[in-house]
Amino acid sequence: MGIECRASMANHFVPNAHPKFSPKAVPAAAITVSTPLLTLIPFQQGITVPRKLSAKATKALSPTSPPMLSTSVSMATSTIPPSMPRKKVLVPIGFGTEEMEAVIIIDVLRRAGAAVTVASVESELEIEASAGVKLVADTLISSCSNEVFDLVALPGGMPGSVRLRDCEILRKITSRQAEEKRLYGAICAAPAVTLLPWGLLRRKQTTCHPAFTDKLPTFWAVQSSIQVSGELTTSRGPGTTFGFALALVEQLYGESVAKDVGELLLMDSESDCPRKEEFNKVDWSVDHTPRVLIPIANGSQGIELVTIADILRRAKVDVVIASVEKSLQILTSTGTKVVADKLIKEAVESTYDLIILPGGAAADERLNKSRILKKMLKEQDNAQRIYGAVCSSPAVLFKQGLLKDKRAVAHPSLETESTKVDTAKVIIDGKLITSKGFYNVIDFALAVVSKLFGHARARSVAEGLVFEYPRVG
Repeated sequence: MGIECRASMANHFVPNAHPKFSPKAVPAAAITVSTPLLTLIPFQQGITVPRKLSAKATKALSPTSPPMLSTSVSMATSTIPPSMPRKKVLVPIGFGTEEMEAVIIIDVLRRAGAAVTVASVESELEIEASAGVKLVADTLISSCSNEVFDLVALPGGMPGSVRLRDCEILRKITSRQAEEKRLYGAICAAPAVTLLPWGLLRRKQTTCHPAFTDKLPTFWAVQSSIQVSGELTTSRGPGTTFGFALALVEQLYGESVAKDVGELLLMDSESDCPRKEEFNKVDWSVDHTPRVLIPIANGSQGIELVTIADILRRAKVDVVIASVEKSLQILTSTGTKVVADKLIKEAVESTYDLIILPGGAAADERLNKSRILKKMLKEQDNAQRIYGAVCSSPAVLFKQGLLKDKRAVAHPSLETESTKVDTAKVIIDGKLITSKGFYNVIDFALAVVSKLFGHARARSVAEGLVFEYPRVG
């Protein structure tokens, strides 16, 4: 029995629920700045051929265990030096906020050491995002009105950007931010839908999602993936969120910290490794709407679970997020609160075409202890249905004997010390699919879409994300 571990990358919008969003494909452009900004340095992490997976925790996998988490990640686990002051960041969310953008921004900034406050502009803390993922804010926006923030970062999404625009408290906070020349940023629909009506784009070169470019003043509109204009940073969509968040990290903490965070997130976008490699090819198509189960637990990686759910739902997949905990609400590895659709004991009553495990070292232990999930995975294998895992969670499959004689890729922290080799970023072996996680997870999710529906559907979803889909053939 052997496991051949290989390697992935990523990028990502426009809710399927809003048919008016039909953006044309936009190639990823270089970051455009009016001040010095990080140029991401390729991070190549070798992959090995281990005899067994031994999950050694790293801060990339699990910055802190769930009980330690509060509004933000502990300073002891951040990438900034202890002597450097923490920066205060506000990320507002509302009904219809784009979940990938919100969670990636929150996660990346917390990994950098920022004290991130997630504030709801609604009357309640729990909001349903644009693709149906339920997020729980740390506080209501009213409690932030007298706070001073180093950065205010607005995720996009529709109608989320409208909900942000119509929040008078948020408008005052962001306007004060601009007047006092502190950092503020917006992505996707938010530059055009939220900041423009507030008058906060004046004399600022600005980019946004292609579906909203025509709303920007023509002279100041640009098509770069990320645009830094003084205190304002804007970006195009889910597929550019990692770069957007790192641009904000650099402005808060400097190039060195941004580079460190990029490496933790496996942002090897310039790697020569192919995005995807497939072995023992079989057909995944079904004669019904595909059903996918995403089991989660305290400590699950928020970026991975939200990205997979978001992208698959855009592709018209029936996705069920199920908690293996006693509660529907779970706390991700970087402190974002997510509400599952069901408990695993309810989800077991249905059959799923595909079960996907997001990563997170702490969550892996909890997933592995779930008798119900163990039974479901075993039945999935016996029935020759599809299953997959990203980041650290291939260890869960390994412990259950579900990687026997299979080729798989996992997070580099699961390596042994054997010789490292260049490999693909997403590996498909028959009805198993795995990926390194983090920045690779968009490629992973699009690979699932391609296998279920074909390249045309995957390419269409990628265009909405403003993510460059790989050439085929």
